Parts: sequence; structure tokens; C-alpha cells
Amino acid sequence: MTGFLMAGAGTAMAGDGAAWTYAGDTGPEQWAKLTPDNFACAGKNQSPVDIKGAVHAGLKPLKMSYQAAGNEVVNNGHTLQVNFAPGSTLQLDGAQFELKQYHFHAPSENHVNGQSYPLEVHLVHADKDGNLAVVGVMFKEGAENKALKALWPQLPKEANTKNALAAPLSAASLLPAKHAYFRFSGSLTTPPCSEGVRWLVMKDPVTVSKEQVAAFESILHHANNRPVQALNGRVIVD
Repeated sequence: MTGFLMAGAGTAMAGDGAAWTYAGDTGPEQWAKLTPDNFACAGKNQSPVDIKGAVHAGLKPLKMSYQAAGNEVVNNGHTLQVNFAPGSTLQLDGAQFELKQYHFHAPSENHVNGQSYPLEVHLVHADKDGNLAVVGVMFKEGAENKALKALWPQLPKEANTKNALAAPLSAASLLPAKHAYFRFSGSLTTPPCSEGVRWLVMKDPVTVSKEQVAAFESILHHANNRPVQALNGRVIVD
């Protein structure tokens, strides 16, 4: 989940600070050193993680009310992101979180029991105080994904460009039929790697075709997944 929330509604708020990448001298191992603003990238509650050993806690069903309000898709050079007009919400911990954007990572950032997936989408929400909650959905290789079929032809092919969507999109079409999920505390997965993010990762994956993954990769030209981070004693619950 990157970090460009508001203006970029970003990967969950990626920033305009020091340039960073997914490899080399400005890659994930160096993020914390690129600027003092990235100090959290060396923190103890970082994302993504390998989801395993979950503790059964009887989590409450998620209350999501998603409208067809996705109105533009942005290529920010780090990911491809759909920004949302107000009106789509997630109720969590007695607060209302508004869906700001969703964006994609290939391959997946989070793993499940050691398994990586070819694609992952992060639905980034913020409450009135700026606290973040991210819903993650894994894509496994299989049948063509109908939601992506509508979006993919509209993806901007050049970095730092955006396209208005022909018709507004809802995030609901990206979710699996069953909404059972894992929960843990983590961070943005891109600089500045801010912690305190509520992570909700769906247990069931949805399908994506090999061709759809290849089309995404052909636009970004590089993998955009941060390596999994140590749990450092954090508990994952389901």
C-alpha cells in the first residue's frame, strides 16, 4: 500500500519527499536513510507481512458501503491507483472510514502462509482524523477478472499521468464473495512508512488472468512490492 493518500490519494499516502524506488540505491533497504521523514521505514510495526499463525478472535463482520464513485485512475510511477469521490465507507472500531483510493501491487506485498500472489489490491480508507484502514485483496491466477476488465483499458501508460474514467467504478466488485478477514496493525508499505495503520486482509482470493497481470506489469515496467517485514511480536487475528 503505497503512500500517496490525498492528492495522490495514494498508495496510502506516498509522498513528495526524497525519490524512492523498489530496487537499487533508493530501494526498500535504503528507504529509512533517504530522508529523516522516512524514519518509520525502520520501525517495528511495518507492512507488508507474512500472514500466518493467526489467533482466532471472532472478528466482527466488516461493514462496507461502497458506491460507484471511482472517477479517475492515476499512474504515479509507483502504482496504478483509482481515486474516489466521497461516499464510500467502512465502519470500524466505532468510527467511519472513507474510501480514498485503491491501488495495485504485483506481485503481492502481503503473503499468506508463505505464499505470494501475482497481484494484490489495497483499498485505502481514512477517518476524519486521518487514521488509516486498508482492506487488502489477493488475486490468484485463474479466470479473467471482470472488475479489472473494465478498468485495465483505461490505465494511463505514462508515469505521472491520469485518465478520467468513462464510468464511475465501485470497489465492491473487487471483493471476494465472502468477507472473512485477517487483521493486524501495520504501516504504509511505501515511504514514509507511517505506522498505526489498521490492516484487514481478505482470506479468500479472487481470480485474475495471466494476461491481465502481464498488462499491468507492462505499464509499470518493474515489480512494485516491498518485501515482507518482521512481525516483531505482533499478533494477527481472524
